[in-house]
Amino acid sequence: MGPRHAPDLAAAGRRLLARLRDVMAGSGTAQDRLDKIVKTIAHEMGADVCSCYVMRAGEVLELFATIGLNPSAVHRTRLRVGEGLVGDVAAHARPIALGNAPTHPNFAYRPETGEDPFNSFMAVPILRGGRVRGVLAIQHTDRRDYDEQEVETLQTVAMVVAELVAAGELVDGRELSVADDLILLPSRLDGTSLNRGVGMGLAVLHRPQLTIRQMVADDPEHELRRLQEAVDGMHLAIDQILIALGERDGEHAEIMQTYRMFANDRGWLSRIREAIRSGLTAEAAVQRVQNDNRARMSQAADPYIRDRLLDLDDVTNRLLQHLAGRGDDVQGGTLPDEFVLVARNLGPAELLDYDRRRLKGLVLEEGSSNSHVSIVARAMDIPVVGQCHEVLGRVEPLDYLIVDGDNGQVFVRPAEDIQDAFSKSLLAREQRQREFAALRDLPAVTRDGVAVQLMLNCGLHIDLPHLHATGADGIGLYRTEIPFMVRASYPEVAAQQESYAKVLDAAGDRPVVFRTLDVGGDKTLPYFPDLSEENPALGWRAIRIGLDRPAMLRKQLRAMLRAAAGRELRLMFPMVAEVAELDRARRVLDLELARLRADGGTPPARLLVGVMVEVPSLLFQLPALLPRVDFLSVGSNDLLQYLFACDRGNPILNNRYDVLSPPMLRLLRDLVRACDAAGVPLSLCGEMASRPLDAMALVGLGFRTLSLAPPAFGEVKGMLRSLELRRVAAYLDRLLDGSDHSLRPKLRAYARDHGVKV
Repeated sequence: MGPRHAPDLAAAGRRLLARLRDVMAGSGTAQDRLDKIVKTIAHEMGADVCSCYVMRAGEVLELFATIGLNPSAVHRTRLRVGEGLVGDVAAHARPIALGNAPTHPNFAYRPETGEDPFNSFMAVPILRGGRVRGVLAIQHTDRRDYDEQEVETLQTVAMVVAELVAAGELVDGRELSVADDLILLPSRLDGTSLNRGVGMGLAVLHRPQLTIRQMVADDPEHELRRLQEAVDGMHLAIDQILIALGERDGEHAEIMQTYRMFANDRGWLSRIREAIRSGLTAEAAVQRVQNDNRARMSQAADPYIRDRLLDLDDVTNRLLQHLAGRGDDVQGGTLPDEFVLVARNLGPAELLDYDRRRLKGLVLEEGSSNSHVSIVARAMDIPVVGQCHEVLGRVEPLDYLIVDGDNGQVFVRPAEDIQDAFSKSLLAREQRQREFAALRDLPAVTRDGVAVQLMLNCGLHIDLPHLHATGADGIGLYRTEIPFMVRASYPEVAAQQESYAKVLDAAGDRPVVFRTLDVGGDKTLPYFPDLSEENPALGWRAIRIGLDRPAMLRKQLRAMLRAAAGRELRLMFPMVAEVAELDRARRVLDLELARLRADGGTPPARLLVGVMVEVPSLLFQLPALLPRVDFLSVGSNDLLQYLFACDRGNPILNNRYDVLSPPMLRLLRDLVRACDAAGVPLSLCGEMASRPLDAMALVGLGFRTLSLAPPAFGEVKGMLRSLELRRVAAYLDRLLDGSDHSLRPKLRAYARDHGVKV
C-alpha cells in the first residue's frame, strides 16, 4: 500500500478481507487457496513479495506459499523458531517491520529464495488459540517505513490465514499435538498437586473454543451493535453471579469483583471495536484481540500478569458465548454423572459454572498455587493437578481419568487393574472419612491420657465452616494475605476490620491466631511492585516488607485491634530473623494501640503477641526472645528449606531433605524444651502437622498444639487416639542422635508394629 490517509487504509483493509473471504470460500485444495491468498495480499498491499510460513513438528517453520520469491523454495526453505527474522517473529509472537532488513542482526540469508533484491520486510505471527501456527510476511524492493495501520492490516489478515492453517488440511493437527501413535494408549501424566485428594470420572474438556464461521463483516455498524448487546448481557450475567454469592462467600465475591474489572476494561473493548472497524466480525475481533493479549502476556515474567491472563481468557470466552447467543451455558449439553474437568487454564468464575456434585477433579495444563482458580478449588475441596503440560494433547472427550491430587499425577484411560486399585483406595478413604467423622466430638487424647490441641489452618471466609465440621479447638493460623491476593487494590482499614471481625465472630469463644501479611517470595500482590529478585525466598518478604512499609503494617494492625474490640486478639509476626525486628514490630503495634485508646476506641480485652519460628537464626536468640513473646508457632515448611538451604519450590530438590530427619527433629525437641522451661506456649502450623506420621513424631517430641489443614483432622485425631505417647517419646529419644537421612521408615515401622493409625 502506498501512502494513504487512515480512512483510505481502512477501506483498503476491508476490501482485502472481502477478497480473502471469497478465496477461502472458493474451490480447490488448501494449498491452492493459500497460493491465491498470498497473491491477493501482495496485490492489495502493493508488495513485491508475500510469503506464508507454516509451523511443522519440532518447531520448524516451512515456507508453504510465496509470490515474489523463487517458487522452487516452497516446501524446501525451513527455519527453526528463533532463526532469522521469520523465526524471531514466531519465537516472540510479535510483528517486525524493518526498512532495511539485511542489516538486522537476526537476518538469515537463504540463497534458494532469491530474496537479494528486497530491502523492506514486515512479518506478523499467525496465531490461533494464543499459539503461533505460522508467520505471514511481505517485502518490498525499496527501503520504506511501514506504518502502524499497515501492520494492523497484516495482523488482521493473518487471522483469516490462521483459519486455513488450523483446519488441518495443510499440516495434520496430530503432527503438532503428538509425535507418536501412543495418544489412545493408557498413560500417566505428571504435574503439580494444587489440591490434595483423588477424583475419578469421564473427561470433559472445558468449553472448546467456538468455531468462528465468518471472519469478515459485511456491515461493521451491525457488528458493533451486536458487540454492545453481548457486552451488556455478559455484564448482567456477572452481576447475577455476584448477587448469588452475596455475603456468604466473601473471597469469591472479591475474586468476581476483580474479574468484573476485566469485563469492563475500556481499553480491551476499544481494541475490539477497532478490529471490527477494520472489517472483522464481532467474534473474529474478540478473538483477534485475545490472541494478541495471550501472545504478549504469556511471555511476561511476572506470575501475577500470567495469572490475570486467565481472567482475560475467561472474559473472552464468555463474550464469545454471548455473541453466539448461548449466554453462560458453558456446559454445552448434558454432563456425565461423574466427570473430571480438563483445561489449559480457567478463570475464577468458570469453575463455579459447573455442578459441584458431579465435578470430581480438575486437571490444568497451566495453573499455579496462587491463581484465583486454585484458591477457589481448594475452598471447594476439589482435587487439582496443575502444570500437566501434555494433558490436552493426550485426552479425548469422555476418556476415563483418575486425578491423584496427593501425588500430582493424572492417569489417562487407565487399565482395569489401576481403576480397581484406585476405586478400592477411594472406598477405603471414604470409609476412613466416615470413621473420622465419628471422632469429631471425641477429644484428641492419646491412649495414655495426654491431650493435644488441634487447631485449624485457614485463610478464607469460606474455610470458617470447617471450624464446626472438624471440631477444631480454634484457628491456629489465619493467613491474612490470601484476601489481599484476590483483590485488585490494597484493602482499606474498614474492609480489613470487617473481614477480621467475621473470623472472630465465627470462632466464638475459640482462639484465633492472625498472622500479619506474609507476602513476597511466591506470594505476590497485584498492586505491589515486581521485584524480580534472584532468590525471592531469601528476599524482601513478610515482616521485612511490613517494617520497610510501616503504613501497610499499621493499617493492618489498626484493623485487627478494632475488630477485636473487647475480645481476645492473638497476632503473630512472620519471618522474624532477629529479636530487633520483633522489637520494631511491637513498637508499631504499641503506636496503634495508643491511637485506638486516644480515639476512644475499645481495645482488645486481651492481647497476645507471637512470632513464627521459620528462620534458624532466631533459634540462637531464644534467651532474649522468649521473655518478649506470649507464644511461638513453628512454620515447618520454611524452617526446613532454610535449615537445609533447599528451595522447596525447586522440583529437582523435592523430598531431598525430610522433616523427619534427625537434625530437624533435634532442633524441634530443643525448642520444645526451651519453651517449656520459659512457660511459653508452642505450636506448629506447617504441613508437617497435617500428616499423621509426622504429627506422631511431633507429639513424641513434646508438641501439645498442632494447627492443620481441614482434611487432615480425622486422620490426625485417629492417630492420636491410637497412640501410647510415652512409648513413642522414648523410642524417638533413642533415634535422634543417629546419622540417618530420615527416620521416616523406622517411625512407620513403629506405627505398624504398635497399631498406630498413620
